[in-house]
Amino acid sequence: MKTLGNVLASSIGKKAVMALTGLFLVGFLIEHLHGNLKLLEDPSGDAFDEYVAFLQGFGPLLTVAELGLAALFVAHVYLAFRLTLENLQARGSRYERRQSRGGATIGSVSMFYTGVLLLGYLLKHLYDFRFDERFLADPDALVKATLSQPSHAIVYLLVAPVVGIHLSHGFRSAFQSLGLAHPRWTPWIERAAKLLAFLLAAGFAAFPLYFLFFWSDGS
Repeated sequence: MKTLGNVLASSIGKKAVMALTGLFLVGFLIEHLHGNLKLLEDPSGDAFDEYVAFLQGFGPLLTVAELGLAALFVAHVYLAFRLTLENLQARGSRYERRQSRGGATIGSVSMFYTGVLLLGYLLKHLYDFRFDERFLADPDALVKATLSQPSHAIVYLLVAPVVGIHLSHGFRSAFQSLGLAHPRWTPWIERAAKLLAFLLAAGFAAFPLYFLFFWSDGS
């Protein structure tokens, strides 16, 4: 346990844990998008309602999974703040000069800020759906009623590219933090990161766009 504590106390250890939690969260986003796509596949809403009912059928296991997911989020956010603080304290050192060299992207230079925006979005998302009693009563109806309102749809639409920007760097850097960078693999990982970021951003943007501009009540 002491050795594990020493590893987690180091910058390398924090980055490794942050990378692992980030990759698990990417997996969650992919499955979350997969489930939400049922809203577009079946305009009646039955498929999405059945999907939510299927998840609820796991009972206590679903609660355990949600708690585990929450722990991943908390650990990821905590480590992001810790590492950002350590980087700020290292300004003026050789570390800062190394970081200022080539290779910077929009995703890499805005990771902290996009992360903060995503944290705020997560709280809104939970408030809009997970903690609203109407969601379990009629999931499809609540989603449609929420995303068809411009005040909500615009927020969800604007956050979609933020997800993409954050993942475009986060997915790639996760492999580097885990020591998996390699001249042969890295270019493929970078392409995969860009493709994944685009697909998730476009996927999540599709819902507010559809329900705001193309869906009408009773259609």
